[in-house]
Amino acid sequence: MDHEIEQARRRKDEHLRIAADEPSVQRPGVGTGLSSLDFEMHSLPELDLDAVDTRVTLLGMDLAAPLLVGAMTGGTAEAGAVNRILAEAAERTGVGFCLGSQRPMLDGDPEARRSFELRDVAPTTLICGNIGAIQLRDAPPGALDMLAETTRANAMFVHLNPLQEAVQPEGDRDWRGVYEAIAKAVSHSTTPVLVKEVGAGLSNATLQALALTGIAGVETAGVGGTSWSQIEALRHGGRTPRAIAGSVLAGFGTPTARSVRLARAAFPGRVVIASGGLRDGLQAAKCIALGADAVAMAWPFLIAARSGRDPARAVDAVVTEIEGVIETLRITMFLIGAPTVSHLARAQLQPVPGLG
Repeated sequence: MDHEIEQARRRKDEHLRIAADEPSVQRPGVGTGLSSLDFEMHSLPELDLDAVDTRVTLLGMDLAAPLLVGAMTGGTAEAGAVNRILAEAAERTGVGFCLGSQRPMLDGDPEARRSFELRDVAPTTLICGNIGAIQLRDAPPGALDMLAETTRANAMFVHLNPLQEAVQPEGDRDWRGVYEAIAKAVSHSTTPVLVKEVGAGLSNATLQALALTGIAGVETAGVGGTSWSQIEALRHGGRTPRAIAGSVLAGFGTPTARSVRLARAAFPGRVVIASGGLRDGLQAAKCIALGADAVAMAWPFLIAARSGRDPARAVDAVVTEIEGVIETLRITMFLIGAPTVSHLARAQLQPVPGLG
């Protein structure tokens, strides 16, 4: 086996295990910013809870709720097994599903394709593909469409991860020309393209630059959840200079709440997906009130997907977690008098006394 392919597979499986099993990679730094905001509860909501409608249309696809299973993994047999569990659960609950980085497909890994081909278990739901922005520098002009067509994805995410790459033992440290590569790839794509961060959030300067391209929208992936900087620091296996830097910068970036607000201002007519440390339906509701069209969550569903050896039971566990998020969202909407997601989007958030 080619050494680079073997190294990439090992890295993917290490990422998966550390993200799920290492507590120190969760919620470093200042947090999402959502805990300082809250809704005013209506004790006379004048609504039928069972009639509260969480359905939305996102990227041309109908979803049962404004929720996506966030991008996590792919490219190895272990990652493929997790993807199948997550994708089947997304199909059963009517929410979207996001693939992890499809870089192994561009690198020529002959086994990678199978870990991303999920339409047999998720034939009807929204599937979003994913590739790193830095990989677009050397990719052919039609790479985004090729990746989407191979996996039958409805849209493609291009992810930004300079902090992760700076700390990663094998990371790409030269980011010159990446913006131009994104703009060029988007201009050649017939597939809707969104740009996402991977845990450091999208700042105002980044959003303003991205708004000049033809992308369909953004996903914030703000500070407050899993830190890929800390994951890469741990992969060094000791106290190296990059490991020290990764731990110090584990919470560096733009918190989710601020990034959502900035994204909506920069993309008034395009898709904004909130992510970064989101764990429940109340946080999802807050993000939609801040301007997001939908939210993406990863960690709670990853933990459920790895909860046992029986894939069928793992799917059931993920379904339960997704349904819990949706039910929390529905009850939150009921309690603030929002019968639909469009009403929720107009709801007001107030600073929590002493925290705002």
